[in-house]
Amino acid sequence: MVFSKYRNLIRWIIVIASFAIISLILWNTYVFFQKFKVEEQTKMDVWAASMKEILKNPLSENVNPVVDKVFSSNITNPMLVYKDGVLGDYKNINEEKIKDSLYIEKLIHQFSQENEPILISYDDKATNETIIYGTLYYGNSDVLNKIKYYPLALLLIIILFGAVVYFFYRSSKIATQNKLWSGMAKETAHQIGTPLSSLIGWTEILKSENTNPEYIIEIEKDISRLQTITERFSKIGSLPTLEKTDIVRETIDSYDYLKARSSKLIDFEIVTPSEEIYVNLNKQLYSWTIENLVKNAIDAMKGKGKLTIEISQIEHIVKIAITDTGKGLPKKQFNTIFEPGFTTKKRGWGLGLSLAKRIIEEFHGGKIKVLHSEIGKGTTMQIALKSV
Repeated sequence: MVFSKYRNLIRWIIVIASFAIISLILWNTYVFFQKFKVEEQTKMDVWAASMKEILKNPLSENVNPVVDKVFSSNITNPMLVYKDGVLGDYKNINEEKIKDSLYIEKLIHQFSQENEPILISYDDKATNETIIYGTLYYGNSDVLNKIKYYPLALLLIIILFGAVVYFFYRSSKIATQNKLWSGMAKETAHQIGTPLSSLIGWTEILKSENTNPEYIIEIEKDISRLQTITERFSKIGSLPTLEKTDIVRETIDSYDYLKARSSKLIDFEIVTPSEEIYVNLNKQLYSWTIENLVKNAIDAMKGKGKLTIEISQIEHIVKIAITDTGKGLPKKQFNTIFEPGFTTKKRGWGLGLSLAKRIIEEFHGGKIKVLHSEIGKGTTMQIALKSV
């Protein structure tokens, strides 16, 4: 109870703490990178200074041993000395590529971006002139480059870890919702079943008492409708049985049922192939899907307009398109309308299309989508199923 009460607070604490830790790691990495870069710059400055001393004293016996040791020390940075198109010394650069002048220019540009070039010059004692030997261009060492990209690698790992956690949480949530959905559906079917059985009994009593047959017929129609609803809820709460069925006939039956019970201001039209098309189908759930789509179309037309159902087949795929002349949908809602709870109506639970998606895609292995929609002109919904 306590955890449930403070769940949102705990989530925010975890998020803020994670953000703080990540920021601290990235900041420390950045500071370390800058310090390491300064050390490399200092090292190259010392190397350039030692080279100046050697240039001043070309004879090896006049060179300070410390200077000579610094000059010959192991430098891990790629570097080259360049002046007026002439390449001087270089280190840690591919021997074959360095012969290419275009490659040298590319390196000079890259090294200039990474570090400030160092001018190497010395005073000639004989002529009292300043001699410019060349400009030292150097890049970052392999270690520094790896450190530079470490934060990006860390961020990528964190993003991937976050994605895994998110999808795990989402999958767990969806599984819980599906279990709840199935439980509610079964419970609804059970709750309807009790008064339905009673109504059937009362109908038989009314028949025996010579009640007006017209009343009996209407009551039986309502009972039949309730039985259909009960079967639908019973099947949506568990894995339904699919049977080889003529989808053309089933669609026409659903069409006739809905047409007879809809406003006369709706101009109904159905276009079907002359031959039978068989698919693995659950009749009750399929009719429920068609009913949801048609009712949505009628609502979109505000009870007045034209509604067309068209069945077509391309190879082994049968497509059922339901087109209305309603208000249409913006493109950004093409996918969101199938999410549970999404609705554009003032009154509605937003479950009809999510239920239709579950029936077609999870139970029948098909696809349902918004094929086309234009604001003010209408929408076409399409169901696609495999024929057998």
